[in-house]
Amino acid sequence: MHWIDLSIFIVYMIVMLGIGVYFLKRNKSTDDYYVGGRKMGAGHIGLSVVATDVGGGFSIGLGGLGFAIGISGSWMLFTGLLGAWLSGVFLVPLAYRLGLKYRFHTFPQMLNFFYDKRVAMIAGIISGIGYIGFSSSQILAGAKLASATFIDLNFNHALILMGVIAVIYTVMGGLKAVIITDTVQWIILIAGLIFIGIPVSGAAVGGWAEIKAVLPKEFLQFNNFEWQRAVKWLVTIVPIWFVGMTLYQRIYAAKDAKTAKRAWFVAGIFEYPFMAFMGVILGMFAKVAFENGMFQEWGYAFGAEVDAEMGLPVLLRNTLPVGLMGLMMSAYFSAIMSTADSCLMAASGNLLTDIGLKIFPRKLSNKQLLRASQIVTLFVGALAIFIALNLTSVLELMLYSYAFMVSGLFMPVLGALILKKPKVIPAIVSMIGGGSMTVLLSTFDTLPWKLDANVFGILFSAFCYFSLHLILGKIHKNE
Repeated sequence: MHWIDLSIFIVYMIVMLGIGVYFLKRNKSTDDYYVGGRKMGAGHIGLSVVATDVGGGFSIGLGGLGFAIGISGSWMLFTGLLGAWLSGVFLVPLAYRLGLKYRFHTFPQMLNFFYDKRVAMIAGIISGIGYIGFSSSQILAGAKLASATFIDLNFNHALILMGVIAVIYTVMGGLKAVIITDTVQWIILIAGLIFIGIPVSGAAVGGWAEIKAVLPKEFLQFNNFEWQRAVKWLVTIVPIWFVGMTLYQRIYAAKDAKTAKRAWFVAGIFEYPFMAFMGVILGMFAKVAFENGMFQEWGYAFGAEVDAEMGLPVLLRNTLPVGLMGLMMSAYFSAIMSTADSCLMAASGNLLTDIGLKIFPRKLSNKQLLRASQIVTLFVGALAIFIALNLTSVLELMLYSYAFMVSGLFMPVLGALILKKPKVIPAIVSMIGGGSMTVLLSTFDTLPWKLDANVFGILFSAFCYFSLHLILGKIHKNE
């Protein structure tokens, strides 16, 4: 990378760390650290939500889908739009009202309100594990981008560098720093894609005409995927909007319920169509470049196997001129870090509030709680980096983390929303049963109808929850 590009990138990283230092001095309590003081506006929250949900992992993952199947990959984020709007209508007003009244910081605290502390504890464990995995996927995405951009940078070194930077400013600044940096980072990414990434790389590969000439016709069709993939996206991504710890933190951070609801509708629109189409189109440009031999000088010979998720980073490195390369890399690193920091905050909140302080109850001052929060966030970050060092696929790791949380947590939330008196035992059994079923079936090479393990995990969780609810209801009525 040219020294000008490198300088732009370094300045960007310094600014992000500077925001963390700024809020380090202003966080006075866990309210500040975990829910931003409960005074954030719709613009900041909306951009932070979409930055967290789409972020760099989905950005790199979308590029990989565009590279592998074409425009059909955009449907993945349509499920994000659907999930955002459904949760905005049915979940956000209730969660905000309860969060404000009872000063909630985490998602399991709401389950404690509807059920009991046992349900909350299990939810904290499931959510914490899921978000550690999700944090790892973002750090992995950053490493792929960095190693493809900086020729002399070893992949593992890139992964450690990205992880350390994300962890440091998250540990220092808490959710306020996360939301503010998310806003800045998302604006940088959108501007970078619209004004730099798409026009410059598109021109370099020959534009839409070259896409039509080089790629198979199915790459330009919206049905170039098997129905099982659509089911996987639907049952994995839509429910996460009802169980995602990062999303509850932003609901609690809003200054009022209308602000939170408005932020969710803004986030949905940015997911689809904005990011959905920009991501897959860039992936399609990368596929054209690869097929035309533009990657050969970077070690990707024509006809050789290539990681689809590496196509987009290599394309940008190959096509962007000096100066613009630094800006575009900063944009993508922005997206990656905007998700990584939020997931670190989520896992930290679960481990400290929902698990640690429940197992080892202590009366701590605001200052002691704040320091404990920072220490736990540092531990989570180190663990996420270690996991990322041992995995390879960004999108698969993200979807697997989503699936683990969704199959265990969605039914208790759904029950709380639709039942007048949700019961504890059905919630516990469905959480353990659904999550365990997904993990167990994920070890199988093939499943019936080639469906994803999460489909069966959610169905089993639903069966456990509602059948036990009916049985216990009849027993109670007969007593």
